[in-house]
Amino acid sequence: MEDSLNITEELSARFGQEIIRQETRDGIPTLWTSPDRICEVLSYLKTGAVRPFKMLYDLTAIDERVRSNRQGQPDSDFTVVYHLLSYDRNEDVRIKVPLKGDFPSIPSATRVWPSANWYEREVWDMFGINFSGHPHLRRILMPPTWEGHPLRKEHPARATEIGPYQLPDQKEEKEQEALQFRPEEWGMRKSREDTDFLFLNLGPQHPGTHGLLRVILELDGEEIVDAVIDIGYHHRAAEKMGERQSWHTFIPYTDRIDYLSGVMNNLAYVLAVEKLAGIEVPDRAKVVRVMMAEFFRIESHLVWYGTFAQDLGALSPVFFTFNDRERIFLIVEAICGGRMHPSWFRIGGVAQDLPSGWDGMVRDFLKYMPPRLKEYDKMVMRNRIFKARTKGVGGYSAEEAMEWGVTGPGLRACGFEWDFRKKRPYSGYERFEFDIPTAGNGDCYDRAAVRIEEMRQSLRIIEQCLGNMPPGPYKSDNHLATPPLKERTMHDIETLITHFLNVSWGPVIPAGEAFFGIEATKGNNGYYLISDGNTIPYRVRIRTPSFAHMQMVPLISRGFMVPDLMAILGSLDFVLADVDR
Repeated sequence: MEDSLNITEELSARFGQEIIRQETRDGIPTLWTSPDRICEVLSYLKTGAVRPFKMLYDLTAIDERVRSNRQGQPDSDFTVVYHLLSYDRNEDVRIKVPLKGDFPSIPSATRVWPSANWYEREVWDMFGINFSGHPHLRRILMPPTWEGHPLRKEHPARATEIGPYQLPDQKEEKEQEALQFRPEEWGMRKSREDTDFLFLNLGPQHPGTHGLLRVILELDGEEIVDAVIDIGYHHRAAEKMGERQSWHTFIPYTDRIDYLSGVMNNLAYVLAVEKLAGIEVPDRAKVVRVMMAEFFRIESHLVWYGTFAQDLGALSPVFFTFNDRERIFLIVEAICGGRMHPSWFRIGGVAQDLPSGWDGMVRDFLKYMPPRLKEYDKMVMRNRIFKARTKGVGGYSAEEAMEWGVTGPGLRACGFEWDFRKKRPYSGYERFEFDIPTAGNGDCYDRAAVRIEEMRQSLRIIEQCLGNMPPGPYKSDNHLATPPLKERTMHDIETLITHFLNVSWGPVIPAGEAFFGIEATKGNNGYYLISDGNTIPYRVRIRTPSFAHMQMVPLISRGFMVPDLMAILGSLDFVLADVDR
């Protein structure tokens, strides 16, 4: 196959008329194939294509049954969507499969990518689509006893449509019974030859899990033989809420996904909406966005730094890092008016211009923070106990990371130099000078080292924002982003109506679909949005890094001890709302 062929031509040449092309607003090659050929197409893309697509970046579905605008797309009741990533090409490809019927079936992709396991369970849980050949197709985000599939269009979107919650004794007994862990259901054995295994519940209330996470460990003595990760305790229906909110009123909800990353959550969402609507953002707004995103990168990493050290027995660092975090929040509050969840980015820009005195606060922080990081190096990273607990623990290779969908610091810790801010610059990142920190072993220590150096690079970026803040508007004048100016609304009734509708209902985004991913604090975070030409999204898909990373925990825990699992979990820097959405 000629290297010059793009992936659409390459697949068309190999599979012929089986491949149908769809135009999308994000420009990602989007191709349709049949259910009986999907595994063949995926296998070819992973191993047979020129410069292959090694990572299953995301897997989701769409309930198409009440959608109006589907011009040029194959007829289907449901669509399964595979989003693949090629690092060799620096390209994505989107493969879609049309399905008919109320509860359709499609072959499982777990034999192509093991990471498809959780994604397929999520699609079955949310849509009722069966994946034949899946090793353990059961609910993953919803309780085992839940009735219905929440992301189907007929499923209620509000609690008021369901009625008050009740928990009589009989129901409570049923719920408790459903939570019982049965090893044989997961392919585990209770014993082997000369030993009996112990099954230990870690969580869901355990300080080392940083929230409601249940890990069931299969132990031979204190050695971990295998583990099952039970998630969903933090599931809050973020995607369902996105499909009942208007385009602009969903912005505050995004803050609560990775709740340590503040406006970083807003950024991925508004960039996807802007791609969908064709909105150009002014330069000043871009630089302000970059500055605030990097402040939240440092803030999130400081929380991780202190709690990771605490997980391993060092109690002092968490007090120091949280104090430094407060200094960032003082700046965030002065600029945005809020702290953890400022909800400050807007479609087309930001909510307000920078206030008077912002530059002095930022300049003071840039002087204060570098010496603190040096002090923490001595306190934590050079501590021999910390090194003994983290070096050689929970490691994986770059190939394994790609196989399991690892992005961000976890991928760079394997020596793979990849940062979406550099490789696919967005919001003006191409104008900034900064390095991509990497390490070599992919273990707990290296994942920590990469994040710490990232904080220093974020300080470099913020300093450049301070010194090169462009003048101009802080928001686009595109009518989909900004209503008509107040003084113009009294000139004619049409302008007044437009202003009223844009403020109350929000913009009508043109029909289409678009994805945008950013280099968030914990890895790559992206929003895949579908508009049916309405004031609310038809489909909101949130691709979070923590979901992919958490699925890898059993693989990198086997053979280690229970205390090592605390180091592994802490080094991943996950947030459970980011896992569960």
